[in-house]
Amino acid sequence: MPVQAHAEEFRSPGSGENAAVGVLLSHGFTGSPLSMRPFAEHLAAEGYGVAVPRLPGHGTSWQEMNKTGWPDWYAVLDNELTRLRKEHDQVFLVGLSMGGCLVLRLAEQHGADISGLVLINPSVRTDDKRLALLPVLARLVPSFPGISNDIKKPGVQEGAYDRMPLRALLSLSQLWKLTRADLAKVTQPVLLFRSTVDHVVEPSSGRAVLSSISSRDVTETLLEDSYHVATLDNDAPRIFSDSAAFIARLRTAQPGASRLSEPAGGHDDA
Repeated sequence: MPVQAHAEEFRSPGSGENAAVGVLLSHGFTGSPLSMRPFAEHLAAEGYGVAVPRLPGHGTSWQEMNKTGWPDWYAVLDNELTRLRKEHDQVFLVGLSMGGCLVLRLAEQHGADISGLVLINPSVRTDDKRLALLPVLARLVPSFPGISNDIKKPGVQEGAYDRMPLRALLSLSQLWKLTRADLAKVTQPVLLFRSTVDHVVEPSSGRAVLSSISSRDVTETLLEDSYHVATLDNDAPRIFSDSAAFIARLRTAQPGASRLSEPAGGHDDA
């Protein structure tokens, strides 16, 4: 299946002293690397090694995506993490929406191999009661109308599918359950961005993450001028700069040096 032009992967090896740090960025459900590319380019310009892989079934067609599931998406990120760990002294994870859920799962499984997480409107649950019907619907109906391009900034497109593949959505719901059950295993520093107006992921999802992780170094930042795909929206510059500062603070200055572990800030409630 041909990959759409906008869905190309992005990688940079890093340069200078910051090349010791690798950053793995994951896009969201039905999206593509396009949603994370400006973020990755910002980090690459600061010298960090970055990788934005394309998750299986994304950037092609929703029909193709219905043939994939969360183990396929996770395996790509897991393999990329293994590569980054070999090439860099530290690795940070960044995830948008479903990508947030996937990198949380990586953090649960890989522990101290991860130096910190940046989450943008992470998706780990839904308040939509129709989800209870999903196991039946996924066998009867291939797709629903999609919820994409939730961006406040005029004229910006994320290139996501206009249909919601239900078999893939069912698999995502299974990932949510697994990830929520193990959130207490997340001990790494966390920087979480949450849009105050999000038409895709409810506030309860981000709150579920913050109330269940064991991390002591946690900062929640509320985004007042962006919708769900905040990495392409009005608050993107703040996300990029704050994330770079977060990574710089936690970056090990010298081999063997202790990492900073003081809390970066408390939780802000909407």
